[in-house]
Amino acid sequence: MTLPTRPLGQTELRLTELGFGAASLGNLNRRIDDATGRAAIDDAIAAGIRFVDTAPFYGRGLSERRVGDALREADRGVVLSTKVGRLLTPDASATAQEARDGFLSPMPFRVEYDYSRDGILRAFEASLHRLGLDRIDMVFVHDIGRKVLGDAHDRHWAELTTGGGFAALESLRDQGAIAAFGLGVNEVEVCLDAIRVAPVDVLLLANRYTLLEQTPLDELFPLCAQRQVSVVAGAPYNSGILATGTRGGGAPFYDYGPAPDAVVARVRRIEAVADDWQVPLAAAALQFPLAHPCVASVLPGIGDPRRLAQTLDLYRHPIPEGFWQALVAEGLLRSDAPVPTTRDEAVRA
Repeated sequence: MTLPTRPLGQTELRLTELGFGAASLGNLNRRIDDATGRAAIDDAIAAGIRFVDTAPFYGRGLSERRVGDALREADRGVVLSTKVGRLLTPDASATAQEARDGFLSPMPFRVEYDYSRDGILRAFEASLHRLGLDRIDMVFVHDIGRKVLGDAHDRHWAELTTGGGFAALESLRDQGAIAAFGLGVNEVEVCLDAIRVAPVDVLLLANRYTLLEQTPLDELFPLCAQRQVSVVAGAPYNSGILATGTRGGGAPFYDYGPAPDAVVARVRRIEAVADDWQVPLAAAALQFPLAHPCVASVLPGIGDPRRLAQTLDLYRHPIPEGFWQALVAEGLLRSDAPVPTTRDEAVRA
């Protein structure tokens, strides 16, 4: 059994419409044990998901180790991606009790940014070792951009361009060590910059093409279509608020922090439309990005079998076309944004 797949750029890869984001396997915000993480991946493969994304940053190598342990025994044609741009250096002061960048991981490493040719190649080799696999299908340059790097962005961008970082990735692809490369970021502008200077195949763009934001429609997606660059829509719930809504306990999260009042107010209006049409907010958030022809896959975070089952239900939940039309009429969704159709739902069922 395999879920519907879509081609990735000009490569021979095909991604399942629904991917498995493995940040939670690095103990993001909460601890999970090895058995729970393993069961989540095993169940995902059994359900037909054939795309798994991880990164060294996720739990300082913990997510990669757990993903590798699962795929080594049950690959079944899974497309695997990881990321480069950060090196892990042993750090005896790290403790399992201390949350670092949101991860409660026992892995005793600290992170060092390095986007140079040597740094990219070292990171790639280290990921192969942590994964315990002989191949990685896709590599994303992780978190390049001013939002994460601030004033250091220009220096690190130079490492990618004049310092040979992009050239190293292109060489890995030419040698057949990987099948595709691109960026894994939260920023539109750096994606535009990358497409213009490097032969990228794919962009893993998190948080930026969702029910709350469709700015890639302006310039990025037209350029992707022109250059045949595919998009993986990461973080379809905008870091939480489109999954939990505004009515649960505690402050809703947006873009990895407490949601601003204006965002909460907008989500409340979307929730009201969803109530009228009896549509789960999270189902609409998960399915919406897949309507755009540039999007090859949507990538929610999954950390345990229960969350996987919920995600599959949301992916398959029927949504009336009138719901999307109502969002447009209320000024809550851009009129030029493609929306899912009943035919799409029939394919997913």
